[in-house]
Amino acid sequence: METSLKKAVTEEKKLSEPENFKVILLNDDYTSMNFVVDVIMLVFHKNAEEAEQLMLAVHNKGRAIIGVYAGDIAKTKVDQVHSLAVRHDFPLQCIMERA
Repeated sequence: METSLKKAVTEEKKLSEPENFKVILLNDDYTSMNFVVDVIMLVFHKNAEEAEQLMLAVHNKGRAIIGVYAGDIAKTKVDQVHSLAVRHDFPLQCIMERA
């Protein structure tokens, strides 16, 4: 029994943390600032003040990191942003990069 316990502990040590990804919004000349704020609040659960600051960062710098998430969560958030943008006829782009 002790051997199987040691084996389980050894296998557990081999597991690693999931890789994190930055989720980044990209600026464009067509998506309204209000829509970007709404998306940040809805998808990324930021309050109005944070969402406005992030929107301004996107607008002024061309892009901004909105959050850092595990891979599956980051992919889901990127997909949600794209889905909302398409549904509302905006070209808003969102990407993910390794953190």
